[in-house]
Amino acid sequence: MKSSSALQAIFFGRIGLLASLFFVIFTGNADHSGISDKMLTSIHKKYGEPAQLRIEYWQNMTHEYRGKADIEQLTAVNDFFNGARFVSDIELWGKNDYWATPIEFLARDAGDCEDFSIAKYFTLKEMGMDVSKLRITYVKATLLNQAHMVLAYYATPTSVPLILDNINKHIKPANERNDLRPIYSFNADNLWLARTRNEQLKAGKSDQLNLWRDLNARMAKELE
Repeated sequence: MKSSSALQAIFFGRIGLLASLFFVIFTGNADHSGISDKMLTSIHKKYGEPAQLRIEYWQNMTHEYRGKADIEQLTAVNDFFNGARFVSDIELWGKNDYWATPIEFLARDAGDCEDFSIAKYFTLKEMGMDVSKLRITYVKATLLNQAHMVLAYYATPTSVPLILDNINKHIKPANERNDLRPIYSFNADNLWLARTRNEQLKAGKSDQLNLWRDLNARMAKELE
């Protein structure tokens, strides 16, 4: 159960997001290039106005932070997506495992750990971040004794990565997250297997992952 201070932070964070959304709409500064008016109309019809506003805000945020310092992008993206609700795939999609596109995730304002990590990854990519710095990482959350997914950011190939997580919402270096044990990671190009906590071996290409291939196919279809 969340503490009262945590609940207050979530509440005021969501109020701030709504204020920003209405500011964008009424000042006429919306720039949601990349998503067609047809797609926005479809989202509005299927999920309602709040879903459309979230997606428009997301597109404007992506544009606003394009080219900014990595840490600014990481913070903005982590804070934005961590405002969504955690809901299991079974409850949301009726499937044991489903990787939602960022649009699907934002339309429902809910998803599981994979959806949080995937949405952060693609948003940072769209902001212009070099995807070689990013790895979607499967871990074992040892305190919860369950599989979990986070996004890892490597400033350099040999750096200790920063972890973007929907459980611990603060960005922290991996060596301060002893509750996470890496299993494997991937990005748009490659797949790595964790040999130890600090050593990962390249094990092939990410398109070996069926769920990743399916996700990318659905994303391409969304933009048709």
